[in-house]
Amino acid sequence: MQTSKHPSASRRPSQAESFNLPGVITVSISHFIHDVYSSFLAPLLPLLIEKLSMNLTQAGLLSTMMQLPALLNPWIGSLADRISVRWFIVLAPSLTAVPMSLIGVAPTFGVMVILMISAGISVSIFHVPAPVVVANMSAERKGLGMSFFMVGGEAARAVGPMVAVGIVSLWGLEDCYPVMVVSFICSALLFRATRNLPVTKTSAAPVPLRQTWCSMSHILLPITGILVARGFMHGCMTSFLPTFIEMNTGNLWLAGIGLTIFETAGIAGVMVTGTLSDRIGRRRMLTFSIVSAPISLLAFVLVDGAASYVLLVLTGFTLLSTTPVMLAMVQENAQQSPAAANGLYMMISFLSRSAVVVIVGMAGDIIGLRTAYILFAIVGFMGLPFVFMLPADKV
Repeated sequence: MQTSKHPSASRRPSQAESFNLPGVITVSISHFIHDVYSSFLAPLLPLLIEKLSMNLTQAGLLSTMMQLPALLNPWIGSLADRISVRWFIVLAPSLTAVPMSLIGVAPTFGVMVILMISAGISVSIFHVPAPVVVANMSAERKGLGMSFFMVGGEAARAVGPMVAVGIVSLWGLEDCYPVMVVSFICSALLFRATRNLPVTKTSAAPVPLRQTWCSMSHILLPITGILVARGFMHGCMTSFLPTFIEMNTGNLWLAGIGLTIFETAGIAGVMVTGTLSDRIGRRRMLTFSIVSAPISLLAFVLVDGAASYVLLVLTGFTLLSTTPVMLAMVQENAQQSPAAANGLYMMISFLSRSAVVVIVGMAGDIIGLRTAYILFAIVGFMGLPFVFMLPADKV
């Protein structure tokens, strides 16, 4: 008698494998190294604003330029489905480090734009295929795998601001470019560490992007609504938090520490929510995060003193905790060409954030950052109806 095979088994053989903890940790470390460099812009933005005589709209535009290459994400994903993604993981940290280490010597706003676009290309090269590799190595525990992966990124964004401020304090804004050398050493170590990891082709039979979109639209359309609503709060915190704190305190170190607190809280958030979503369901975890984040952000803006930093912890925990849940949801529903599906998600994610950062900057110029924070915290609640458009939890 002929034995039937489940259709997804042939497409995703790694699903039957056990959770590959060493492999997931290696990719997470690569994520950490990469995102330390990509996090340099926000903490140094107050200095760059002064040096280049930028307004807040121009400052927000720099973040947008860094996100612009996200338009290429679906095609990068399709390419990653056809070739080995090992080189993506190994080389991207260095490719990002070079332009991000040069921002202090940029003589004009135009040169800064070029550096941000260059960094954005390497950001896409890394972030599109890496979650797919993690999903393949995580078997049925995708939420846990994405939590490990996002811990690398959030830890980098927690450490990165302090690294950037510390280097500038020691060497000066225009003399910190040698820090890129560290990334070259890290890439060499990653080249050695990834020799035996299963990071070759992510899919044997990739399909056209249009077909991938059609098969994923029931997931990607609601996620788009969530990302846009969340993006206003995310833009406030990740792009303008150091500027917000520096304007209120006049202390650049406090500004860097504030961003570090926010991102450190995000580490706990992504670890807890991704892991719990494997047990209690993706939609339940998204509901919790999307309700809690705007409340925490409003309280942070309205409260002064030490209590504001406690609320900053809560904001980081809830606001940054949605990403591993959505990554896991995308990979669970990507039946073919998983890297292309993730490319579509990443394109939507990056573009929703970059577009609203400019709006946040313009609002800050017109009504002040404090009022803009309050306004966009309220906008964050608009993501809740989109959560209920996602497939119901199966747990």
